[in-house]
This record gives sequence, C-alpha cells and structure tokens, in this order.
Amino acid sequence: MALQIIDDCITCDVCVPECPNEAIAAGGDIFVIDAAKCTECEGHYDTPQCKEVCPVDAIVARAA
Repeated sequence: MALQIIDDCITCDVCVPECPNEAIAAGGDIFVIDAAKCTECEGHYDTPQCKEVCPVDAIVARAA
C-alpha cells in the first residue's frame, strides 16, 4: 500500500529528502507521492519517514 499527500500540505519540502525511494516530488500546489515507488519505507525503516517529519499531518494512507 502506498501513501498520499492531501491538500493540507504546506509544501515545506521536509518530506522529500526523507524518502529512501525518491517517491515524493513537487506536483503543482502540493507535493505528490508516486504510488509505484512508495513502499511506506518497508525494508528501510519501521515507520514511513515522510509521515514522521510532516508538520501538518498531510500524509495519509492511499484510499483503496
């Protein structure tokens, strides 16, 4: 399952360098997560690092 960034994103850019898969990029008004690249940091960390550093909790589980 991949994560997504919702409209609460303030484009602060702190999540981008935290992603070990380089799945996060600028995408218009907010950042976006490439679902094909996102592994929720599995195999790298115990928890998704982007969620850990997001100051506004704008990163959530992608709806099925």
